[in-house]
Amino acid sequence: MGNEIYVSEQLSSRKIMELLDKYPDLEKIRCPQSLYLRISKKYLEALSELGIEVEPVIRVGRPKKYTEEPEAIQKLLDDGKSPKEISEILKIPLKTVYYLKNSKLKRGRKSKYPPETEEKVKKLYEDGVPTREISQKLEIPLRTVYYFLKR
Repeated sequence: MGNEIYVSEQLSSRKIMELLDKYPDLEKIRCPQSLYLRISKKYLEALSELGIEVEPVIRVGRPKKYTEEPEAIQKLLDDGKSPKEISEILKIPLKTVYYLKNSKLKRGRKSKYPPETEEKVKKLYEDGVPTREISQKLEIPLRTVYYFLKR
């Protein structure tokens, strides 16, 4: 539109004069919300008398770069693909795969022990079995026993 412009710097009397000289048919000035709130009421009234509307643009954050990827990532995860494989298939950074996924996928190595082992450790501990004994009985390091209890 030839009679509408976007301004991202403070509107001073000098800036307004420059804009009027450069755009004689100007009808609308658009600017960020934060800038609009700092424009003097006198300037807004003067521009209004000249038939020029000043409108704040409400944009929150940067535009989304990926639109279909979250669904595609979730489908590939459900199909058993690893985040690294998904990254290569969709040609997007691995970090983005972790950011856009919907499941409780955690970054890092997978546990050596099945979830049942963790449950056994917690059950034995609740039953009053000492941690060192749990470690020896289940043949897992003492440090891992403490790790499971902490989670």
